[in-house]
Amino acid sequence: MKEEIQKLIDEYTRWLKDKTVLKQVNNQWVEITAPHLDRHNDYLQIYVKKDGNGYLLTDDSYIINDLISSGCSLESPKRQALLKMTLAGFGVQLEDDQIMVHTTPEKFSLRKHNIIQAMLAVNDLFYLASPYVSSLFYEDVATWLDLANIRYTPKVKFTGKSGYDHMFNFVIPKSRQQPERIVQDVNNPKKEAVEALVFKWLDTRETRTPESKLYAFLNDSNSNVSQSVIDAFRNYEVEPVPWSERENSRKALAA
Repeated sequence: MKEEIQKLIDEYTRWLKDKTVLKQVNNQWVEITAPHLDRHNDYLQIYVKKDGNGYLLTDDSYIINDLISSGCSLESPKRQALLKMTLAGFGVQLEDDQIMVHTTPEKFSLRKHNIIQAMLAVNDLFYLASPYVSSLFYEDVATWLDLANIRYTPKVKFTGKSGYDHMFNFVIPKSRQQPERIVQDVNNPKKEAVEALVFKWLDTRETRTPESKLYAFLNDSNSNVSQSVIDAFRNYEVEPVPWSERENSRKALAA
């Protein structure tokens, strides 16, 4: 089993390298196109330039401007607090609507990973703009956990076997009846979200206790979650929980 998981991680790493494209923009900036898709199914792009003895990486305000232009206001104190907490968890900053991070040459790979994960996380957190829903799915999950008296720690970062950091939204500590349980809300449960979460889990699982379990809460408020998504999660020992069926998992999470 260990060799099988290592092969999957190696294949994922090779895919990242093969699908990453560089383009010289001008004398200062290099554009990096990563094989991660945003909510428009476009590849994410970041921009890099020399910064003293290191480098500056930025999304050039793409994520924030795209959300705002789509009608998703980020002005409320609650959303601002959630945005700052999410970015801080990846060690990146927000300046003039740009998601950015400074790095040394030695930590370039890790920081590049962090800024891309931060872009995906912010994009997913605020994907559902006010014309479509009244609250964020993350907030819905947190409220349900609170009402169900399920104790948890929010926004926990684990370092995977690869050395990359991965953020999980809720961690429920081990009890006498149940092992450590990790809960990740998936706002847009499509193929790309499955692949991203599965890699996080595969990379992280070996650094946790063998009994640790991951629950994926899937937002089916506006459309049904496809059976292929359910099956994909189960194939990698992730417990899929459609939001409409969340009460079925209450006992296991509250124990």
